[in-house]
Amino acid sequence: MSNMHGKQISENVEEYLETIYKKSLKNNMAKTTEISKDLKIAPSSVTQMLKKLEEDGYVTYYQYKGVELTDKGYKIAKEIVRKHRLIEMFLYEILKLDMEDIHDQACAMEHSLSDEAERKLCQLLEYPNQCPDDHNIIPICDLNIPSCYECSKVHSIDEIPKRIEKLVSVGNMQPNQKGRIKFIRGNNDRIKKLLDMGITLETEVTLLQTAPLNQPLKVLIENRQIELEKDLSYDIFVEIE
Repeated sequence: MSNMHGKQISENVEEYLETIYKKSLKNNMAKTTEISKDLKIAPSSVTQMLKKLEEDGYVTYYQYKGVELTDKGYKIAKEIVRKHRLIEMFLYEILKLDMEDIHDQACAMEHSLSDEAERKLCQLLEYPNQCPDDHNIIPICDLNIPSCYECSKVHSIDEIPKRIEKLVSVGNMQPNQKGRIKFIRGNNDRIKKLLDMGITLETEVTLLQTAPLNQPLKVLIENRQIELEKDLSYDIFVEIE
């Protein structure tokens, strides 16, 4: 049982929201059959749980179509996924555990990691962007800061307000979607590389064309078309217009 979100939320609820979040990164909606398969739970039980999650305001459930997170559910799911992937990074990079062991360990620990411990862990790991298990992107924190580099210079994180906007990485945008850059992840060298490309805070970005794995994306930066490396695209976060 976790209370890190201001109220008691069961691990079961967090696991559902986490699963829906991961599915929603690939599709607009998570299918009941997909959730059932991932959680190894009967479809009828999943449907019953989704209706309960909808009553509690965590999801919107569309019968026969799928389910999507509300803003409330998204915030909780993103946070638990972030903690899971930071823990995986810690177990692998710092404790040197075997790769095949870190996922289950992280699943057992993610529900009890406090917000303060999560932030300290992120600083210790020097603001990573991918977990070592499956190289999935680590969601950004909810602190209202322009970049991880700026966060590294802050002495008292408690004084930083929470971010209100729901940000999306350029790598997860849909073709022809447009957004304005609100956060850039990475150290000073990585940020400088983006600055040299004309990618700065408040710049307008439009995704023109997605690309196969490891191939660059075609994006419009203001009125200038460029090819953006796939790994860099996941470090640039925009508020969709």
